[in-house]
Amino acid sequence: MDLIFYPVNDFGPLMKGLVIGGMGIFHVFLAQFAIGGGLLMCYFQWLASTGREPAARRLVDSFFRFLVLISFVVGALTGVGMWFTTIQISPRTIGVMVEEFHWIWAIEWTFFWLEVVAGYTFYRCALRLGDRDRMRLLLLYTLAAWASLFWINGILSWQLTPGRWVESRNVWSGFFNPSFWPSLLYRTASCMAIAGLVGCAVINAMPNLSSATRTALIHRTARFLLPMAAMPALGIWYLAVVPPDSRAWVLGGSVAMTMFMMLAVGASLLIGLYALIAILWQRLTINGATATLLAALAFVASAGGEFVREGIRKPYTIRNVLLSNSIPPERIAELRRTGAASRDPYPLRDATPLPTDQLRLGALTFRLQCSICHTLDGVNGLVPLTASWAAEQKRVNIAHLQHLKTFMPPFAGSARELEALVQFIGWQAEGAPAAWPESENRAAEERIRRYLDEAGVLPAVGTIRTGER
Repeated sequence: MDLIFYPVNDFGPLMKGLVIGGMGIFHVFLAQFAIGGGLLMCYFQWLASTGREPAARRLVDSFFRFLVLISFVVGALTGVGMWFTTIQISPRTIGVMVEEFHWIWAIEWTFFWLEVVAGYTFYRCALRLGDRDRMRLLLLYTLAAWASLFWINGILSWQLTPGRWVESRNVWSGFFNPSFWPSLLYRTASCMAIAGLVGCAVINAMPNLSSATRTALIHRTARFLLPMAAMPALGIWYLAVVPPDSRAWVLGGSVAMTMFMMLAVGASLLIGLYALIAILWQRLTINGATATLLAALAFVASAGGEFVREGIRKPYTIRNVLLSNSIPPERIAELRRTGAASRDPYPLRDATPLPTDQLRLGALTFRLQCSICHTLDGVNGLVPLTASWAAEQKRVNIAHLQHLKTFMPPFAGSARELEALVQFIGWQAEGAPAAWPESENRAAEERIRRYLDEAGVLPAVGTIRTGER
């Protein structure tokens, strides 16, 4: 497999991974609400058509209908945004996903098209249709929305747990991977909980409802929070099937992963306990402010969960296939000999301030290997992270990246490129002066080669407990 280079020169304060992560969190929350909202509208349409809850039709025909429409429209736009940013930032990852699962993507897009057509048809025509046709449209919309989740869940879960696909390259082995079912069921429960909480907020905003009717509708809606009771078991199941090193990140191995995991668990626990005790047991009526606050907590839980799902794949974007900088693990040994950044065909966008060829090579090395997760002096900046390291310590630590921080990929370049990166970081730390002596230290490069040989070319994620290399 040839390397795919991308002409992105990010020396700004925001790392590129945050762009994908932030948009992804927003997209996932909207998409899950669109799915859960369809389920909730089906339930309330059934209550109305069977006479169990005559006021249920008002919820289906009220502002909730607009929210579901807005959700899947904005969700579609952010989905396109996800594709656009991923293609720009990590083209090889999305390329492998499309190459391996192109027919699965086609099926998912077909269901999404059906979801949009059914949802928009219901939005435009529901008030003129009878109960049976309304239910048919809602069932079609909901089935298509959930089917879209079903197909895309298989691809996303494959990134972390490809299972037997690594050996067989069989599409279905990769799709029905070890984390497929716990992930799908957990997401389905999340969809229902989000819809239930937003539904409670909408009911409180509906005018001309008697207190008794409002209470009855809220208690009906709160039943969508019941699947949250299964979330702890599903979460444990998910952690049990992910790779041991990924599980270790959230169980104390990484402060950030553990913190966001606890944030997601804590927010979900607060929502679940309130729903169980206050709404379902004590039969209290939830007001609009409380419902909105709980929906905000659901967003926090969703954000924390998505952050963890993305983070525990490190040092890979696709387990055992592509490292987080989109370099295949099997290419590292070759790139140690031939160099990687020197083969980048794209010029630096801001090369003028760089006074030497060595610094330009260091900037190329940073762009190719570091910029997906790091900036220079902004978020997760290399300059402040290495501020206390002397030049030789930079050489040692960067050469031993995968052992220094096991969620980091091995350095995939030559000793010359590593030395250029060290000089580039040092130049930035000194305020990017107009003149900078070019390092011609052959002894230093020989030491770097020895450090790289000692580190090896394999990621260290499987060596946390044994210390083997």
